[in-house]
Amino acid sequence: MLKTPASTPNTTTGRIRSIIGGSLGNLVEWYDWYVYTAFSLYFSDAFFPSDNQTVQLLNTAGIFAIGFLMRPIGGWLMGTFADKYGRKKALTASVLLMSVGSLIIAITPGYKSIGVAAPVILVIARIIQGLSVGGEYGTSATYLSEMAGKKHRGFYSSFQYVTLIMGQLLALGVLVLLQRAFLTEQQLHDWGWRIPFGIGAFLAIITMYLRRSLQESASFTKEGHKTNSMHGTISALAKHPKAVFTVIGLTIGGTLAFYTFTTYMQKFLVNTSGFSKSSATLISTLTLVVFMLVQPAFGLLSDKIGRKPLLIGFGILGTVSTIPIMTLLSHTKDVWVAFALILCALIIVSGYTSINAVVKAELFPANVRALGVGFPYAIAVSMFGGTAEYIALLFKNAHHQQWFYWYVTICIALSLTLYITMNDTRKHSKIEDEE
Repeated sequence: MLKTPASTPNTTTGRIRSIIGGSLGNLVEWYDWYVYTAFSLYFSDAFFPSDNQTVQLLNTAGIFAIGFLMRPIGGWLMGTFADKYGRKKALTASVLLMSVGSLIIAITPGYKSIGVAAPVILVIARIIQGLSVGGEYGTSATYLSEMAGKKHRGFYSSFQYVTLIMGQLLALGVLVLLQRAFLTEQQLHDWGWRIPFGIGAFLAIITMYLRRSLQESASFTKEGHKTNSMHGTISALAKHPKAVFTVIGLTIGGTLAFYTFTTYMQKFLVNTSGFSKSSATLISTLTLVVFMLVQPAFGLLSDKIGRKPLLIGFGILGTVSTIPIMTLLSHTKDVWVAFALILCALIIVSGYTSINAVVKAELFPANVRALGVGFPYAIAVSMFGGTAEYIALLFKNAHHQQWFYWYVTICIALSLTLYITMNDTRKHSKIEDEE
């Protein structure tokens, strides 16, 4: 008879301890990832000299997109590793890669010092970070979903986005602190933007050691006793085509909406609405705080009524409201009006963000779960989420900014068709089948 090792937590306290441990690492990973976009307004001219701010932001957004293009490779490599050798080892490896990428950016000289080598090194650093975050999402989503109990799986797994947003908030918080308390605008442009990358590298190293003490999930431990060379392989994943395409389809609209109203908003408020950089940062920070706090509430709601109603709610409201919200935002000069509009959009997006991790995890069996969650998700995110800012700025530069509003709306509508036709994973869960 197969026995689950004593190290595997099977109590509420054990689950909470493991979820907190996994989530803290997720926070640092996403802080490192979002520091890039939070500070791009300050370091873009260091790597890409130009008299046109939109062109500078296009260049930095292009490299941001390159990092996303590496996420499918990271999702594949780290997902395979997690399914074969354990979630814990994969989570430790991903945060190590993120630390290396942040350290490289922190110490790389600017264009004036080393010429074209500066943006080349920046690209290499973002490639490393793209591999890291591509592996982090699938593995952490799998780990949190497997560690959560049946009754509160939506609630506990929602903390992946709580820590994801918290990482983004921490990046913005460091920016606000530097802007308002320690450095002048010129100092931030000259060298102050390096500070947050150094902080990120240091935190990632600490997190790497913390993750070494995580307990392995019961789902993997049980699978680990079965000698199966197909664990975590593309061939094994190919046996679940419907689940793979479901992950891609439900992600397209959600990830585009999420990156539009989070990472791109800071630049939109400055470059389109005409807010100052500090005001745009403050608005983004306040909206993200509320957005973070509502994730567990939506996750808990999904445990009561199912995952599907939340996804459909996001799809319908996102389709009808995106164009009006973006249009009003482009014309407002009032801080609180901008805050209210962005918050409205993020509350709608919460129908997707709060439960997308658990929905994907519930689609796959344990032997390909990390790969199944991470790889197709990373493909959709790299194509739609990672390019959101770049496409928005391209339309802006071509004087057709409103086309981007339609682009977001159409993508949400496409995902809505899948939300309506898919099964509710709360009632049809592969994790429940294992338990």
